[in-house]
Amino acid sequence: MITPNRFSARRAVSAASVLFVLLPALATQAPFLQAQKSKEKPYALIAGTVWGPDDRAVYGIHVKIRRATDKPNKVRWEVYSDHHGEFAQRVPAREADYILSADLKGVKSTDGTPLQAKEVTVHIYNDEREDTSLHLTY
Repeated sequence: MITPNRFSARRAVSAASVLFVLLPALATQAPFLQAQKSKEKPYALIAGTVWGPDDRAVYGIHVKIRRATDKPNKVRWEVYSDHHGEFAQRVPAREADYILSADLKGVKSTDGTPLQAKEVTVHIYNDEREDTSLHLTY
């Protein structure tokens, strides 16, 4: 005669009770997550790399981004280049021009020569990714 194991019966009951509690909670989360995704506004992405005079990526450069229609001193976004010299910033998804510039205060080359950078204009049409680069010179 085979007798059922009382511990396996307890495990089955506890597993069923956990499922009984979790399934309604998971079912109520799905519509919430879909509603949250639909509320997210569309955006465009300006991504780029900062290159040094020696054509190597430069870490820690302060990049300022503004709309072309704004005054030059009205910076809307500020980012820093990472260890790969890369940066990225979300901007509104609509047709617009943006001007990127590098703030080089306190940044010098290894031989002490001050660095310069030209401003770069990026045109965004809609919700897209636009890749660009900033080149530093002597």
